[in-house]
Order: sequence, then C-alpha cells, then structure tokens
Amino acid sequence: MRILHIMAGETQGGAETYSTDVMLSLHAQGVDQCVVMSPRAPRFAELQRAGIRMAPRVLAVPFRPLQKLLLRLLIKREKPDIIHCWMRRAASLVPKSLAQSRLRGARETGIPQSSRAPRIIAWFGGYYDPSKFKSCGVFVGVTRDIVAHMVKNGVPAQNAHFIPTFPDVAPMPPVDRATLATQREVKVLLALSRLHPKKGLDTLLQALTRLPDCVAWLAGDGPLRRELENTAKTLGVLDRVRFLGWRTDRAALLRAADVCVLPSRYEPFGTVILEAWAAGTALVACASAGPAAHVQDGVTGLLVPIDDADALARALRRALDDEPLRRALIAQGYAAYIKDYTREAVTRQWMDFYKNGSPDYCVA
Repeated sequence: MRILHIMAGETQGGAETYSTDVMLSLHAQGVDQCVVMSPRAPRFAELQRAGIRMAPRVLAVPFRPLQKLLLRLLIKREKPDIIHCWMRRAASLVPKSLAQSRLRGARETGIPQSSRAPRIIAWFGGYYDPSKFKSCGVFVGVTRDIVAHMVKNGVPAQNAHFIPTFPDVAPMPPVDRATLATQREVKVLLALSRLHPKKGLDTLLQALTRLPDCVAWLAGDGPLRRELENTAKTLGVLDRVRFLGWRTDRAALLRAADVCVLPSRYEPFGTVILEAWAAGTALVACASAGPAAHVQDGVTGLLVPIDDADALARALRRALDDEPLRRALIAQGYAAYIKDYTREAVTRQWMDFYKNGSPDYCVA
C-alpha cells in the first residue's frame, strides 16, 4: 500500500497539526508514504527527519498550473494506491483526468479500486461543500454530523465515512506558571485556539471580568491578536490575560491550568476537547456543533450557550469551586478519550480504511 498525502496549508492550524500526526503514526506502522507539503509548512522538517518521503517542489512554486503539472509528474513517478487530499485546496490540485480514469475503471470492473488509478480520498474537518471535491471518490469526516452533511449534499452514503481525530498530548510535567508571569495561587483558564472571530475569545474576556481571581492563558496566534488585546484593555482585564502565541507544549499548559475553555462560536469538532480529556483537565465549552455533539453536559464537560459571557462565567465558577464535580468531569472525560480517541485507536481505523475501504466506525 502506497499513499500520497497532499496538505497544502502553511499555518499551524488544527487540520495541519492532525494530518501531520496521522502521517507520523502511519509511518510508525511501516506505511509507505510520500507527502506533498510546502517547505514553508511549520512541521515539514519534522516529517522529513522522521524519514518520510517529502515532495516540496509541488507547492514551492506559487503558480497553480505549474503546481498541477508537478503533481501530475509526481503521481506518475510514485504510482500511489491512494491519494489523500487534506481539505479543498489539496483536492483542487488533483488532475481531473486521473479522477475520470478511476471512474472509468470502476465502471468497467465493477469494483471501487481500479488498477489503473488510485483511490482519491477527501478529508473533511468541517462542513465543506462536496461539489468542490469533484476529483475525490471517497469522503472522510471527523464527526458523524459532518458525514451526514456530506450525504445530504450529494455524496453517496456508501462513500461517506467517519474517522475521528486524536489528540497529541505527550506525557510531560506542568509548565512552570512563573515562566508565564502567573502566580501559583490564581486560577488559570486556558484557551488553545487560533485568534480568530469564530473562536469566541472575546466572550471569554468578557467572562473574565466576572472572575477576579482568574488569569486567562490564550495559547494560539492569528489575525485577531491586536483586537483582543484592545478588548482586554477596554474591559480592564489586560493585566490578567497572557497572550502565549502558538505553543508546542500544549500538554504542559493543560496540566498547569485549572480549566480548559473552548468558547467557539463555530467549531465543527474541536480537538481541544480530546486534549483536555486526555490531559485530565476540566472542560467548559460553548455549545457550538462539535462540543454539543461530543460533550455530555455535566458529565464530560460543561456546556453553555454561544456568546453568553454570563453563562460562561457561571460555568467556569462551578468547575473551579465544586471539587466533586471537577473530579467527575475529569474522570469521565478521560474515560471517553480512552474508549474512542487514543492515537492507537484512530490509527487502527485509518489503517483499516486504507486497506479495506471502511474503518471500524464507518458511517454508510
């Protein structure tokens, strides 16, 4: 089995992080992989050091027609069994003639895998438009609701599958609070998030005005940094907010925090949920799509309405002050993680899907 991955993103986003983690896990299982990725991508060097074949030339040039030509030549050289397109831009680079060749082969042989063309997979980390993935014949979503969205928008049910993400939370000691200008006795609210309007971090800052004994750690980067700083200043909480930038020690931050907060207005899934569960950190989230579907309110976390700073502050107060509740949230969140979302469990699903066309938890 030979897999060609295409990841066109160059940011430190959730999709880029997860796709790289999957590639590293598959590599550990001995899977033959080649990765199309920009040499400017943050984790390019990590994959290269691991010994995975990298193809930087395709995305090193800014001219789209040349990218497509270089990809066509790479596919001819690599002869992959599977082309895995991580999101829309990746799928847009796949030659249409290749998809058409595969479709002809399927019609002639009556089986989904043609010897003349690879299986082309589209990965959905959100509610994308399937019509933008015309080169792909098989679709994988990170939630069952995203899979239902695919089918509702024209993807044949037998071609729509569910494989969840897994968190990358390596064992490590808590970060020293003093290194982040945070006193030991204060309560720490941690948000692991891009600084983007859809992430609802302004709601967290508003809630912080009602929680005078708390400090907020915002671990992430993005276009909203300056605006959030101004908002914190206007609200009078800037001295209790730490803008940490993008961090690679998420587990250490989680283990040093009192509560993990996910205040997103829009969140198709939210790998942060799994990271908090795995690290043993109590979770409070706004009830956007992902948290509402995966967090059992009062059992594996606390859920509040979107954009409701008062409700968010009350839930955070409960998680901080009610020690029996806090311990129960942590224990039950960890149990949910162990059941379905460990790296080993999800990697097995990917291996089964690549080999047999359907993971253990296929939705079809």
